[in-house]
Amino acid sequence: QVQLVESGGGLVQAGGSLRLSCAASGRTFGYYAMAWFRQAPGKEREFVTAITPSGGITDYADSVKGRFTISRDNAKNTLYLQMSRLKPEDTAVYYCAARRWGNPTTRGRDYESWGRGTQVTVSS
Repeated sequence: QVQLVESGGGLVQAGGSLRLSCAASGRTFGYYAMAWFRQAPGKEREFVTAITPSGGITDYADSVKGRFTISRDNAKNTLYLQMSRLKPEDTAVYYCAARRWGNPTTRGRDYESWGRGTQVTVSS
């Protein structure tokens, strides 16, 4: 399994932008489907976006489509989430997740490796 460490979270005003990073250990990052999930206080974890191992196919939750962009740099073992036009309802802990076998999915249980998360707070 890969070890994942998120960074880049913080406090931002509504309408602002942030870029999250997820650094992965090991030499096999390029074989993993990757995803971002988030969990707001008192709410269940929800899918945000996912990307295939090659980076050629992406998927987004309707709530972030057009505002968030997932990307990856397999040479740097890093996953990114560019977040723009942030809203207060985007406030959550954001987690990156890795899936070694199979296509990326929207189900958290399909991913076997998780980071500890990074807090994103959007003020109104």
